Amino acid sequence: MHGRVKVRTTEEERERKLKEQALKVRAYRSAMGRIQKKRQAGELDDEMLTLTVQILQRNPDVSTLWNIRRECVLMKLAKLKDKSQQEEQEEKLTQEKYHDEKCLPADKTQTLFVCELDLTEQCLMVNPKSYNAWHHRCWTLEQNPRADWQRELHLCNKYLKFDERNFHTWDYRRYVTHKAGVPAVHELEFCTEKIKVNFSNYSSWHHRSLLLPQLYPNQQRVRPISEEKLQQELEMVLTAAFTDPNDSSAWFYQRWLLGSAAQLDRAARVVAFRLGTAGAVLALDQPSPDLEELNIELISGEKRWQLQNWQSVDSGKTTWKCRQPLDYKGNKSYSLKVADNMLELSPISGTENGAFYFVPPHAAASCSKELLAELRTQLQSCLDLLEFEPDSKWTLLTSALLMRAIDASANHKKSLEHLAKLEKVDALREGYYKDLAARWVLESELAKWPNVAWFPCKFELPEEVSLSTLPYGQYLIIADELKLSTRLREDLGSRIPQSFQEQKL
Repeated sequence: MHGRVKVRTTEEERERKLKEQALKVRAYRSAMGRIQKKRQAGELDDEMLTLTVQILQRNPDVSTLWNIRRECVLMKLAKLKDKSQQEEQEEKLTQEKYHDEKCLPADKTQTLFVCELDLTEQCLMVNPKSYNAWHHRCWTLEQNPRADWQRELHLCNKYLKFDERNFHTWDYRRYVTHKAGVPAVHELEFCTEKIKVNFSNYSSWHHRSLLLPQLYPNQQRVRPISEEKLQQELEMVLTAAFTDPNDSSAWFYQRWLLGSAAQLDRAARVVAFRLGTAGAVLALDQPSPDLEELNIELISGEKRWQLQNWQSVDSGKTTWKCRQPLDYKGNKSYSLKVADNMLELSPISGTENGAFYFVPPHAAASCSKELLAELRTQLQSCLDLLEFEPDSKWTLLTSALLMRAIDASANHKKSLEHLAKLEKVDALREGYYKDLAARWVLESELAKWPNVAWFPCKFELPEEVSLSTLPYGQYLIIADELKLSTRLREDLGSRIPQSFQEQKL
């Protein structure tokens, strides 16, 4: 019929696509074969650059081709430098004829850099999340002593208008702002505007979490940021979270706010130590690959012993033992010096078997009355929301975290009930909730341990406590006996923490 557009049948369309695919594969193989031959021959010339462009513009994720382009660029820069030096010697040109610090012809080198930057922009239009294209752009700018960082900042703004949640662009923006010297306070303002436009912007929330500790540090290092700013952030994030309770972005950020400052860089801390006549054992709150760096010293009056030759007891590098004669005397007091910290040791009651030090893991950091009031307000808001949406997983989890931030001991049972419900509501993450519950249970039991009569010689986990994992196992190294349920021992197998007696010190 005349005047009608012919519509291809499914079979015709499939055949056409197969032919197109075959042509693309043939062209790709031909170009790659030519590239490999030229590379083997050391021909890193303009033709090589042209061949790589043909493929990269269609598929920017071929790492080999970007590496070859970098080889070509470096060779061209070296040749330009050699040529400029030769001309300078022959014609005795003055340095004023060149503007580049490396005595390179500015126009030619800049043309080379611009060409690479233009290529990355073309590739990013094909795939805005291409790791290789973003990396090559960073590499090109690092080679260019006259890089235009303000232009790069405008480019970030442009790309974030296309997709404000592209974490590649946000990561590149952090790189650019560092190079351009953009004040953190200006970045925070930019970040706030992006969040106002779209609450569901995880990348922007993450960017904010990197800026706030710089601008509002917590002097006691027990919170991610200062308490005053923390209150303001909690108010803002609650509005975002309640706008769409099923969106995870704001909830994740709120969880970061409720956390401790444990993520800040610091040395491992001693949480448990026991001294015997033939050595000592020690537990850390985080892994330490080399215990000798902590410079551990035992002190009793005028006597000092440098504790050396530590051996790791567990694969996690959190539990260590030291076999070394120490001439322990039960009638003398001892202290442990770790770096610049002095830890007072307590004698083990009713025995002459040594002294110990123990501090349980902190379930939550202390807070001011104003912050506590804000946390209670937030908890009540979450509980109100649960009345309308009882199966909202993010609200259940956040309310449990708020309970522990307010009073971990008083809200222990209720917070575990929330986790138990989450195991059913969010069954795909059942293992995660069980692990989190195990951590909270052990935090509670370890906090109560110093108050029992047999501390620290025996650690007993109540029969009603049902666990399949045993976090904080390193804290138990000072106990002579670990009384655990048969089922837990079977689940742990070879991962059962070792006791002090098993160290044979």
